[in-house]
Amino acid sequence: MIRTSSYLTHPVFNSYHSEHEMLRYIKSLEAKDLSLCHSMIPLGSCTMKLNATTEMVPVTWARFGRLHPFAPVDQVSGYMQLINELNDWLCEITGFAKMSFQPNSGAQGEYTGLMVIRAYHESRGEGHRNVCLIPASAHGTNPASASMAGLKVVVVKTDDKGNIDVEDLKAKAAEHAANLNSLMVTYPSTHGVFEESIIEICNIIHENGGQVYMDGANMNAQVGLTCPGFIGADVCHLNLHKTFCIPHGGGGPGMGPIGVAEHLVPFLPNHAVVNVSSEQGITAVSAAPFGSASILLISHAYIALMGAEGLTEATKTAILNANYIKARLEQHYPVLYAGANGRCAHEMILDCRAFKNVGIEVADIAKRLMDYGFHAPTVSFPVAGTLMIEPTESESKAELDRFCDALIAIRQEIAAVEAGEVDQKNNVLKNAPHTAAVVSADEWDRPYSRQLAAYPLPYLKVNKFWPSVGRVNESQGDRMLICSCPPVEAYA
Repeated sequence: MIRTSSYLTHPVFNSYHSEHEMLRYIKSLEAKDLSLCHSMIPLGSCTMKLNATTEMVPVTWARFGRLHPFAPVDQVSGYMQLINELNDWLCEITGFAKMSFQPNSGAQGEYTGLMVIRAYHESRGEGHRNVCLIPASAHGTNPASASMAGLKVVVVKTDDKGNIDVEDLKAKAAEHAANLNSLMVTYPSTHGVFEESIIEICNIIHENGGQVYMDGANMNAQVGLTCPGFIGADVCHLNLHKTFCIPHGGGGPGMGPIGVAEHLVPFLPNHAVVNVSSEQGITAVSAAPFGSASILLISHAYIALMGAEGLTEATKTAILNANYIKARLEQHYPVLYAGANGRCAHEMILDCRAFKNVGIEVADIAKRLMDYGFHAPTVSFPVAGTLMIEPTESESKAELDRFCDALIAIRQEIAAVEAGEVDQKNNVLKNAPHTAAVVSADEWDRPYSRQLAAYPLPYLKVNKFWPSVGRVNESQGDRMLICSCPPVEAYA
């Protein structure tokens, strides 16, 4: 059993021989990562909000983290109290009858919700219902989940304002009434607007024999003000790693429970080892009966600390912050969609497609934002050539202003290109981001100053985050895998 082959031969495994050296190495990696410690991260549809330390600490408690997922229920009463209380709170927030905590991600929640709907139809002798209506504005995971659930996707048009085309929905619901399974809808829409016809939309689907699946990606614009159950949805997944404060990004930790109306409760996922549903329940969608249950502590703490009043205030502030940014930026960038009163929901889309006329791409704006100390908003989703911005409720007016100042300054840099004052291919946008090594080098051959490259606004003199890598050839990188680790042959 003694190993004869070499292992851990990469220098990283043999370079740090003291605790301090290891600490500094790990810190050097952390220093390359711009996080909420440095600035707001305005990723639209990703809700990069505060994850308070108070909420995070319980995850380290062994009495929860080391519990076996198949432990007998009578031996884990505290664990079950946590899950049951969170179930009750989320049911009150969503207007549903029961939650299933089994799905491990939002996408898995989508799949689970559709499988529950399918089981419901089958129980009524209508297993032939296999048509899923999905608006053109939907999240990309929606059609993928529908396909995985064995459904045929029929796309519903959106109008010029980004809303679901109700007449097209009526026509397609009627056309497929005999086989209509469901509608997948996001509210507020992926275009960052509250669909004013949402209740009518739900009614149309129900009148034609279908069920309404609501994508809960934008639930943080509903909490305390409205809810999926009130609107008319039958099932909705919740991204606990967004609205309810579990950290988001890096592939996890994920938790995407689904809530369902009373008539769908019997069909929630069961489990072969731990009984968590009825005999009619669909088979397990996750290896553990309650998914990544140890991280439920975070959302439990968040809701308990905030209370009903605090959760509602958070929703109002998120919407207010988004509309404040919209008001400041719409004089400089076209805002693609807005509601009837000219307002957005908790996020908005800036249209940057016109800048292509002078060679400026939306990616150039994203790269230049690094020089200003900001992570870029979501790029080219759901519309190519645009920026989707979501400030969340966690940011102060001062931080919102700093972000707006940066985008306004970038717009002025674009204006200089439009006016022919600078070269279209060799300018501060096309060369962004500027690393410390580039700015401090002995040679400087750029047609603009080092000052403009690195310190375009005064606040950067006090608080500068240096990008660790300059501009890369993105199209080449997409076509070719570039790896800094040893080649595969080294492991042979």
